[in-house]
Amino acid sequence: MTEDKSRGWFRGSRDTTQIDLGTGAPVGVQPTQQIGGVRGPATTPAPAQHTVQVDRDVAVPAPAVSSGDRDPDPAADTGEFAADPGRVRTVEQHLDLILAAAPTPDPIELAVLDAQGLLCAEHVVSSRDLPAFDQAGLDGYAARAIDVHGASFEQPVTLAVVGESVAGAAAPTSIGPGLTQKVAAGAMLPTGADVVVPAVWTDQGAARVAVQAELAPGSYVRRTGDDVAVGDTAVGVGTPIGPAQIALLAAVGRERVLVRPRPRVAVLCAGSELVDVGTTPVPGQVVDVNSYALAAAARDAGAEAYRSGIVPADRRRLVELLESQLLRSDVVLIAGTFAGGGFDLVQEALAELGHVEFTQVAMHPGPVQAFGRLGRDGVPVICVPGEPVAALVAFEVFVRPAIRLMLGKRQLFRRTVQAVSAQQLLSPFGYRQYLHGQVMRHPDGGYVVEPVGGGDSGSDAVLARMARSNCLIVVDEDVTEVSPGGLVTVMPMLLGG
Repeated sequence: MTEDKSRGWFRGSRDTTQIDLGTGAPVGVQPTQQIGGVRGPATTPAPAQHTVQVDRDVAVPAPAVSSGDRDPDPAADTGEFAADPGRVRTVEQHLDLILAAAPTPDPIELAVLDAQGLLCAEHVVSSRDLPAFDQAGLDGYAARAIDVHGASFEQPVTLAVVGESVAGAAAPTSIGPGLTQKVAAGAMLPTGADVVVPAVWTDQGAARVAVQAELAPGSYVRRTGDDVAVGDTAVGVGTPIGPAQIALLAAVGRERVLVRPRPRVAVLCAGSELVDVGTTPVPGQVVDVNSYALAAAARDAGAEAYRSGIVPADRRRLVELLESQLLRSDVVLIAGTFAGGGFDLVQEALAELGHVEFTQVAMHPGPVQAFGRLGRDGVPVICVPGEPVAALVAFEVFVRPAIRLMLGKRQLFRRTVQAVSAQQLLSPFGYRQYLHGQVMRHPDGGYVVEPVGGGDSGSDAVLARMARSNCLIVVDEDVTEVSPGGLVTVMPMLLGG
């Protein structure tokens, strides 16, 4: 199975080729139709009528939303801010809107340790040589290459030891013909020496030492400026700052560095049924899971997340809360039910501050999504479904790539692989299906994946199953069934990946 490094929204469908698990031989391919350079369904689904028109005579039922989803029937949405039932966006279209609006935060200067994990936003030019002096590369004896010429274990060359050099401040020394100096790794090399003989290739004598190997000039010697010379670029723009870069920045004398900052993401949750995690819910109430899950997901993606929790039930207080979040955030992320009296309040508050459009996206779980810009600075606001599993899927598909774009990352999306499905998968036609699964290496090579809790579209809305998964299985819009042994696209969910 080959690794797929394409864009994370999986532009174009994947072949669901049947293969024999033992031989890997193809036994059938489910066809797709090419439309405008992108393979997708033959016709656009029409969820407002709850049917997908395949041809003039046959209509297939549209995907049913599982009982765990709080996304409403699109035909029942009548409010001003409800999803437009006559228009369905593709995953790509909705993501493109979000990425196009993602701001580019101005670079900030941080202490080098605080810059770990960020991208350098300047060319750091070294003002000193590394190393700053000729030094020994390891413990041994500094000597002249000409003096150890022809040395071997059978016929060693004996040299007089005229001192010792250790790491640290020291006055310059020198050696002449037939002389050597004992040196420690990193110690200043005496003038005249052009090799360091490793101690294990000698008899390690104190006054006189027998050298048992011949070395070429420059062996085990670090010359001034070999690593970085004055004027060289130590760390360039766009370089990820990790432990090695921090070491280099410290070595060239930089205590602070200009970096692309972590995007600031405010996380809010809406719903009259929500209670705080420390409250025991009564029948009809649920614990606010999303503010924790989405804040953790944002931090894992590299953002600085502010968990504001459940929004207030008072409209004026809610507007004030949103205004305060706009002042300190690059993105506002709201999880909610998108229907009913509780969320109407949020929609009205959003309308006071800007324009947010709720729409149907051809995906499952969580087809109802929203995006807009608020406030004087046009801060992006992304609304995701209130059902926790759907909320985290929406985060992976739409929010995580935006965070990585703001970080300046070149790879916006998780890398994907093609894997063999261990069991049958069912998916609604016209909707891109995201199923939580467990992917593992196959003994014969490649990957095998199976969904957690079953392969149908209504069995993925359980938190415990999601917690056991290590990947998302992506089934394209024009695929309704993947038989055991078929190939599917899998997105491994690696922490920090």
